[in-house]
Amino acid sequence: MLCMAVKYVEDAGRDSEVMKLLRPYIVDWFKAKYGSLTPPQRMAIPLIKARANVLVSAPTGTGKTLAAFLGIIDNLYAAYEGSSSLPEGVRVIYVSPLRALNNDMRKNIVEPINGIMQVAKDMYGISLPQIKVSVRTSDTTPYEKHKMLRSPPHILITTPESLALSLNAPRFRERLVNVEVVIVDEIHELASTKRGSHLALSIERLENLVGRELVRIGLSATISPLDEVAKFLVGYRDSGELRDCYIVDARFTKPLEVRVIAPIVDLINASFEEINEAIYEVVSNVIKQYRTTLIFTNTRSSTERVVFKLRKIMNGVVNVDEIEAHHSSLSRNIRLEVEDKLKKGELKAIVSSTSLELGIDIGYIDAVVLLSSPKSVSRLLQRVGRSGHYVNHVSRGVIVVVDRDDLVECTTLAKLALERRIDRVHIPKNPLDVLIQHLLGMALEKEWRVEEAFRLIKRTYSFHELTYEDFIRSLRYLAGSYSNYLEHMRVYSKVKLYEDKGTFRARRGARMIYLLNLGTIPDEAKVSVFTVDGKYIGDLEEEFAELLSPGDLFVLGGRVYEYVGGKGFKVFVKRADGAKPTVPSWFSETLPLAFDSAIEVGRFRRTIGELASNKTSREVINYLVNEYGIGEHLAGIIYKYIKEQMEFTGGLIPSDKLMLIEVYDEPDRRNVIIHSLFGRRVNSSLARAYAYLVSNSIGCNVRITINDNGFMLTLPGHPKAEWRELLLQLYPENIIDILRRVLVRTELMKHRFRHCALRSLMILRKYRDVERDSRKLQLNAEELLKVVGEIEGFPILEETFREILEDHMDIEAAKNVLKWIHSGEIEVRELSARSIPSPFAHNIVLQGYSDIVLMEDRRRLLKKLYEETIKFIGESYKQSTP
Repeated sequence: MLCMAVKYVEDAGRDSEVMKLLRPYIVDWFKAKYGSLTPPQRMAIPLIKARANVLVSAPTGTGKTLAAFLGIIDNLYAAYEGSSSLPEGVRVIYVSPLRALNNDMRKNIVEPINGIMQVAKDMYGISLPQIKVSVRTSDTTPYEKHKMLRSPPHILITTPESLALSLNAPRFRERLVNVEVVIVDEIHELASTKRGSHLALSIERLENLVGRELVRIGLSATISPLDEVAKFLVGYRDSGELRDCYIVDARFTKPLEVRVIAPIVDLINASFEEINEAIYEVVSNVIKQYRTTLIFTNTRSSTERVVFKLRKIMNGVVNVDEIEAHHSSLSRNIRLEVEDKLKKGELKAIVSSTSLELGIDIGYIDAVVLLSSPKSVSRLLQRVGRSGHYVNHVSRGVIVVVDRDDLVECTTLAKLALERRIDRVHIPKNPLDVLIQHLLGMALEKEWRVEEAFRLIKRTYSFHELTYEDFIRSLRYLAGSYSNYLEHMRVYSKVKLYEDKGTFRARRGARMIYLLNLGTIPDEAKVSVFTVDGKYIGDLEEEFAELLSPGDLFVLGGRVYEYVGGKGFKVFVKRADGAKPTVPSWFSETLPLAFDSAIEVGRFRRTIGELASNKTSREVINYLVNEYGIGEHLAGIIYKYIKEQMEFTGGLIPSDKLMLIEVYDEPDRRNVIIHSLFGRRVNSSLARAYAYLVSNSIGCNVRITINDNGFMLTLPGHPKAEWRELLLQLYPENIIDILRRVLVRTELMKHRFRHCALRSLMILRKYRDVERDSRKLQLNAEELLKVVGEIEGFPILEETFREILEDHMDIEAAKNVLKWIHSGEIEVRELSARSIPSPFAHNIVLQGYSDIVLMEDRRRLLKKLYEETIKFIGESYKQSTP
């Protein structure tokens, strides 16, 4: 049930009523420039004029940014008309997650202001003063910052980190005491990360500084649930009541078109070359058809490959300089150059991984192509929503699928997108490393009463459920209460805590530590790989290295290696020639399927399975064509895939209601495959816990392979066990305890602990004039981890566990799955051991092969598995399929 403080706004549908609220010269400028208001503008402007808290959720191109600023500009000029001068000091703070967005915004605000001033002068004879707009980020020069001190802007554009720094900049802090409005752009991107938690505390501290409630405006792309995001935006009063917030839900104001396409008729028997050529033919045809096409891949590496291939095959058809890549690994200057070309309409195609999902002003995009699944409905809508840059233009998307699992997943996601059924956003709760950082920032302001600081922190949605015990432990850590454990490790107190009088303040020297080390974004680094006898092999991305556990097999430089252990930024391995990798090198880059979307994919499989049991192939294919809007050929592929699985398993279709355990034997090993259609974050939790129980039961090392549709345990030899009974030993009540035991010695734990220790200023990236490299920081963190493991309830260790379990994995969803299993809502069935995997298991069995063999050989292996499966099912079925 929605809290009564959160209210949805109806669209009155009449521009004239809204225009009456604005100054005539603003109305005339707007009508000349845009003609009419968009739905989010009609709904938001009256509320912003009335100084209400508002969350505006709408796609790109619907004018939500102008919806926020038009009312604010009008209010500033109303103040001018009343007193012949604009209000002094910073009045509005606009926060954006990207510096590039900030540069865009300065232009997008200044141009309307200049246009309004010109209309006022030309049509009304009024000389309006300039509303000053400035950007303050890490790129801002000392000279520009000094100018802001002497002449503060009315509208300050900044990032979450620079806002936090401003609150502790003694002189500039004074310029913030008149702030009335805070606008949070791309709030959907911030809310789901620790940057959002950090920003929430900064806004609460800012409100404490100004001494009155701020007006809070959130601007968001398509996200759900809106009431939770609204709560994140506004927070709570000391009474525990939620602050009021209006929600402008204009998520679905633009028409949407999404098509799912298979590049080739036969997804099973076609060679890699045939599929690859067909994919590029589909993409090339879309590029030729439209003026500008945006192509999304799911990894940075594939972005570069796609650009290279498109330039090669389209040379002579288009100017190859009109095809560019855009991703986070490119230098800032190159990204800005590409964005500028795009805005000017100089690009025919641009290929991106995730970097263009945010609302950077990229001009007009006619169509979006998604190469494989976007992994969530919200991401699908955000990506496709980048096309059709005006409210009445169609957002047009094409999803190109590469295999049968991809087809099933994308067919489901496309239907959900058209029905506007969006995944729920995950908002981190009580991140103690962020809390610790802000406690030091607060201590630098003044001497705080402990109870007063606790009340302020609990006003935020992110920390509203924070216990006093966790709060005081975090404060005591900062005050050096664990010094007998940590001082020999050069971890010193940074605040003075006077428990007798209930206050705390900063120690001398703490300001420089805070200012040099503020922020939540972890540094990225390379991990060096050595053989156990000390030979250097090459480097891995840290994000990949943290996934490794002893016994895992991966490829580097064309050879297979077994992970033995690691220390700092060194990984030790031994050769494993001829073995099959269990962790593909691209795995850390891939996006996980959202839990809500995974449930729907499982429901889709169950629905088609039930229909296939009772109806003819023609009836099922017609159902898919009519209900899901796919072509008859694609519907036939889906029907055949589901039917083959049913024939193989005796009618058992893994789904949202059935987990299937399958034992697939190879000559020298046994693979226990658990079909659990709950997404990789949930499967990661279940797989690690289940592997622990299996390993303890049979007394051998277990290798784990995980994807969105399940996980596989690989065991040496052919040991026997009660596989189903072992899975049923996992309960919502014991899985966290098991995972804590499993995680404590993993690379994931070591590297995530470093991130948390850096955020909580336990280890310092910068001190005085010295910046320490990540390798030294990692070694330092690992030594600290050994020490703090002995301290019960140590806040930074507890935060590391929380981050892994809640943010990296999805422990709450995993507990729900276990609850459904034990309540009987999800059935668990087991197949007898076989020498051939079921059709649904083919992709997870072959997952590691993408590193050790060429893609064309992987296709041959997939075809061989398919042929063996069909042979097992029986020749008669093969002949009867459509």
